[in-house]
Amino acid sequence: TQHLKTEKHIKAVKRAENLSEKKKQQLVTNSTKKSSFSKDLCFALLSANIPLNKVSNQCFRTFLEVYTGNNVPTETNLRLGYIDDIFDETMSKIKLELSGKKVWVSIDETTDIEGRFVANVIVGILEADYPGKQYLVHSEQLEKTNYSTICRVFDKAIGIIGIPHEDVLLFTSDAAPYMTKAGNTLKAFYSKMIHITCTAHGLHRVAEEVRGKFNNVDKLISSVKKIFRKAPNRVQLFKNEAPHLNLPPEPIITRWSTWIIASNYYCENIEIIRNILEKLDADDAVSIKKAKKYISRAGIERDLAYIKSNFTILTVCITKLQEQGLPLAEAINVFENVEKAFETLKGPIGKAVFNKLNNVAHKNVGLTILKNISNVLSGNNMNTELEPGLPEDFSTDDLVYFKFAPITSADIERSFSMYKTLLSNNRRSFHFENLYKHLIIQCNFQEQSQNK
Repeated sequence: TQHLKTEKHIKAVKRAENLSEKKKQQLVTNSTKKSSFSKDLCFALLSANIPLNKVSNQCFRTFLEVYTGNNVPTETNLRLGYIDDIFDETMSKIKLELSGKKVWVSIDETTDIEGRFVANVIVGILEADYPGKQYLVHSEQLEKTNYSTICRVFDKAIGIIGIPHEDVLLFTSDAAPYMTKAGNTLKAFYSKMIHITCTAHGLHRVAEEVRGKFNNVDKLISSVKKIFRKAPNRVQLFKNEAPHLNLPPEPIITRWSTWIIASNYYCENIEIIRNILEKLDADDAVSIKKAKKYISRAGIERDLAYIKSNFTILTVCITKLQEQGLPLAEAINVFENVEKAFETLKGPIGKAVFNKLNNVAHKNVGLTILKNISNVLSGNNMNTELEPGLPEDFSTDDLVYFKFAPITSADIERSFSMYKTLLSNNRRSFHFENLYKHLIIQCNFQEQSQNK
């Protein structure tokens, strides 16, 4: 009895219990490796972005056990026994789908909430007769962002899925200088590749030029959006005065065309906004004082009307260009419609915006090449000369795979939206390696669902 109370015996008992528990966990892991239910459950949770720790919820476990008749695995068993298998299967399916196909590649980078530089790589199939599937094939944390790291990630992604260099026909990215330099560098190794910078991003840069030309409108939008932020009393006043009107939009500069959408809101509702501002005390907040100042400026209605009349086309075309599966000819036509509309702009502001659009188009050498290819494929101009700008090793047969080639990098932006959803505030402890596997599984499940 005395021995049972000694520290040595107590430690020995704990060791034996821990050893027994480890054996049980190993036994459960080994036995559940063959469980299709556990594997399907893990895949369902990952694809729906449901944290695996939800299986620890007793209500949820009981529900699954009662209605499926299966033993529900623990979070640890799912994490250690299934994620790697599902990830490997996902990558194997992608490799099989891409095998022997002509492809396009899109790369972009972002800075996540943890301050990491993250690059994503999407590879899409170029089909001759219909829009091809696209897959997120790689995501990597970068030490720094420059043309050399982008080139390395590009080459690594192509190596992972085993695509021959001659099958890479198109590279889409934004127009950042390091991306342009990366595109020029990669052409030396991918001899058939054309590099195009995102046309939707280019039109957004034109929209930013518009914003810069209308300082009073910009200040008004910026001031009003601050008035109703975290101010329930003011929000209630707004709802009382304009019950059928949404709160003023809060444009985000990095989100394509949101500023022009906000400007159109004020053009349509300027009198309502002015009446609401009159009921607010200017001494309550600096934003109220500024908003009253700018809404009373001479010419504010004129500027809003001019913006809506001439530049709404930017928001319409940017939205259209982001559609998946858009034929090349249709996408080119959308961009050219903006060019035609802006040719008619008058005055110093109109000319400055038109010059900006011309500058964006002129720097996008790949866009000119794709315009020529589109003309040939659609028969618009049988006299089009293809030779200028085409890669040396390009063959006539390669042309037919551009019928549904993308001219934007919208797909890569969608992958970052999923990335940021995964890395929510209550999941900040995610190691990047695990985050990468979750992202690959979730993104490619979404793509498969959309393609069905």
